[in-house]
Amino acid sequence: MSFYVGREASKLWKRFCSEMATELNLLADNWKYILGGLIFQYIHGLAARGVHYLHQPGPVLQDWGFFLLPELGPDKAYISENVFTFIFMSFVLWTFHPFILKIKKIYTVHIWCRVLAFLVTCQFLRIITFYSTQLPGPNYHCREGSKLARLPPPDSIFEVLLINFPRGVLYGCGDLIFSSHMIFSLVFVLTYNKYGTNSFVKLIAWLTVIFQSLLIIASRKHYTVDIVVAWYTVNLVVFFLDRKLPELPDRSTALFLPVVRSKSKEELHKFLNGNSNDSQQPRNGVKGGNGVDDL
Repeated sequence: MSFYVGREASKLWKRFCSEMATELNLLADNWKYILGGLIFQYIHGLAARGVHYLHQPGPVLQDWGFFLLPELGPDKAYISENVFTFIFMSFVLWTFHPFILKIKKIYTVHIWCRVLAFLVTCQFLRIITFYSTQLPGPNYHCREGSKLARLPPPDSIFEVLLINFPRGVLYGCGDLIFSSHMIFSLVFVLTYNKYGTNSFVKLIAWLTVIFQSLLIIASRKHYTVDIVVAWYTVNLVVFFLDRKLPELPDRSTALFLPVVRSKSKEELHKFLNGNSNDSQQPRNGVKGGNGVDDL
C-alpha cells in the first residue's frame, strides 16, 4: 500500500513540475495582461472608495424586489457573502486543476487572461455608471443615521489610496449600479460554462448564482436594478469579447494526437493547429468527378 501511495505521489509531483514549467513559459509571454488586470482591480476599489465620499444617505427607494423578497436583516447579511465566497473559491481552484489532474482542457494563465479581460471591461462600465448617478444606499450601514453612511473628508491622500482595506470594501456606499459581486460571479460561471466539462456542475453553478442574486436583494445590499443590469451587461460583454478574443487551445484534444518527433517547432505548431501543408493540398490520384483512383 505504501509503495502504491509513493508511486502515485511521485507521478503527481512530476505532473505538477511539468505543468509549472509550461505555465511559467505562458506567464512570461502574458504577464503584462495579468499585471494590468490586477492593477485595475485596485483602480476599481479606489473608484468605489471615492464614490463613498460623494454618497448622500436618504430614504430607501421603492423597489419591487424589496416588496417581493422578505428582508433577511443585518444579522444574516453574511449568507450572501458566504455564497459569493463559495463561487469565488470554487472557480479559482478549478482554474488551477491542470496542476493536479491528468485530464485537462485549459491552461491556467490563458484562462485568467480571458477572465481578467471580462472583469476589467465590466468594471470600467460599472465605474462610469455609479459615478454618473449616486443613489441612496439601501444597505443598513448606508442609511440615514448610520455613522458609516458618510465619510469625512480625508486627512491625506494616503487615506484615499489605501482604501481602508478590507473595511472600506465591506462597508462601502454609493457604488450601486451595477453589482460587483454579480460581475465576478457571472464572469466565473460563464467561463466555466464554456470551458468546464461537467454538465452537473454547470447546472449547480447557474442555480447558485441565481440564488446569490436573490440573497443580495433580500439582504438589501443592492437594489433590484443593480442585479438586473449586471445580468444583461455582463452577459453581453462576455458574448462580444469572446467573439473578438482569440480562441483558447483545447488541451483535451492533444491527448489523442500522435507523437511527432522529427518535426521542427514551426511544423509542429502548424500540425497542432490543423494548418499542415498536407491538409491544404488535394489528395493526388483521385478524380474529383467519380472518385475513381487513376492507378
